[in-house]
Amino acid sequence: MKAAILNEMGRSRPYANSKPLVVEEVELDPPGPGELLIKIGATGLCHSDLSVVNGDRPRPMPMVLGHEAAGEVMECGPGVTDLKPGDQVVMAFVPSCGSCLPCLEGRPGLCEPGARANGAGTLLSGARRLHFQKKPINHHIGVSGYAEFAVVSRRSAIKVDATLPAHEAALFGCAVLTGVGAVVNTAKIPAGCSVAVVGLGGVGLSALLAANLVGAGEIVAVDSVQEKLDVASGLGATKTVKAGSATAKEVRDLTGGGVDFAFEMASSVPALQLAFDITKRGGTTVTASLPHPEHRFSFPAVLLAAEERILKGSYLGSCVPARDIPRYISLYQRGKLPVDKLLSEIISLEELNEGFDRLADGRSIRQVMAFR
Repeated sequence: MKAAILNEMGRSRPYANSKPLVVEEVELDPPGPGELLIKIGATGLCHSDLSVVNGDRPRPMPMVLGHEAAGEVMECGPGVTDLKPGDQVVMAFVPSCGSCLPCLEGRPGLCEPGARANGAGTLLSGARRLHFQKKPINHHIGVSGYAEFAVVSRRSAIKVDATLPAHEAALFGCAVLTGVGAVVNTAKIPAGCSVAVVGLGGVGLSALLAANLVGAGEIVAVDSVQEKLDVASGLGATKTVKAGSATAKEVRDLTGGGVDFAFEMASSVPALQLAFDITKRGGTTVTASLPHPEHRFSFPAVLLAAEERILKGSYLGSCVPARDIPRYISLYQRGKLPVDKLLSEIISLEELNEGFDRLADGRSIRQVMAFR
């Protein structure tokens, strides 16, 4: 099958010239016990993939990237009895074992065996099913969706409505799961509160849609790209602010001292600092982004107590994917969560490098690689 292989991180930009992702003919083993063979329909381009390409999120090389994916079950490995060929599934980027303490607590995004497998570049079983010229290729967080087919753990796959187009279904595997989940699960924002979203990519705009859905009274959208601010206005933002040197003061002035909840979705420490600075006394700052692990964030510790400030992380949107992905899809199908408006371009497997240039430049909201 065809797959896009990343052999080394940190190549220079533009990626259209340096071509970090190379489409090759690779071998894929059949599914093992508890695994599925998936025909990939579509896979999104996400900052979590870009952070591996540029080296911000170190992973073992070589690797087939792509984690925000949807596809059709082609074959079930031994022991898989609750899915069948022909089912459409969306992949969750953390396979949950179901038996470790975080899983038992209802926090599958923090699954300990899943985290170890993702860090090692294997499936949940510890296996690598991808090979190039008889050498193993690492899996990207249990999915490796930039390929015609994928073998994944059953614990990575959520059955969804088969009538949903794959390029729309894929968005629910990361952008929607992370952004909507951060609002409704991590922050649990009440109706009527004030919200700011810093960073208006697919995840940030999903958070904005969720804030609008649950009845936030004021929604401030912040980004450095005017076109994204214009999109945010059409999706429910009540105010938009172009990021710059005076952004924090402008937002505080607009909101009477800051917002109740600020969400940072830009994968940068300066953006997190901005989100913290525009959160009011007694408010909550939530981050769902993944900056370089060596980057540090600091603030006056006294604020946590003196202003009763809350700083929270959100991974996988604090979701239970088997519960939340079908719920969010139902909301979309009922017109309450218009995530299709986040889709910027549909591209081919061979156009991934150019797509990641657009993503890195902030020139797109959500691109999807699809097989047409």
